[in-house]
Amino acid sequence: MRSLQEHSFVSIGHKGQLGNVMLSPAVVEVIASIAASEVKGVSSMRGGFATGVAEKLGRKTHGKGIKVELTEQGVLIDVYVAVSAASKMPEVAKKIQQHIRQALETMTSLATKEINVHIVGIQLEQKADTVE
Repeated sequence: MRSLQEHSFVSIGHKGQLGNVMLSPAVVEVIASIAASEVKGVSSMRGGFATGVAEKLGRKTHGKGIKVELTEQGVLIDVYVAVSAASKMPEVAKKIQQHIRQALETMTSLATKEINVHIVGIQLEQKADTVE
């Protein structure tokens, strides 16, 4: 099976007289990251070591916590998140999958084959200081 990742871009839509519309995997990462971070219960997106170093240097990484693989059968997405301790993790994971699938279909018409959610951290609730 040949991976479309080798080409770095995936075609969306049909080739017209004016040419192709090509989509970078980085665009899919940004869309998926934004969609996942909007889900209630997600406290943060988790990136790797390189993402952490880039952020320390002041570089904003919009696709943080997302790994995308473009195949001929569809898009494979791995999502790495930390969730709130008060949330129900299976429900949050399901909502993440639904939000990402809907955002990608709406914005790009790309079919998603798999959206794997990896919960890699828990954010404990911080009690607010009360003033008497």
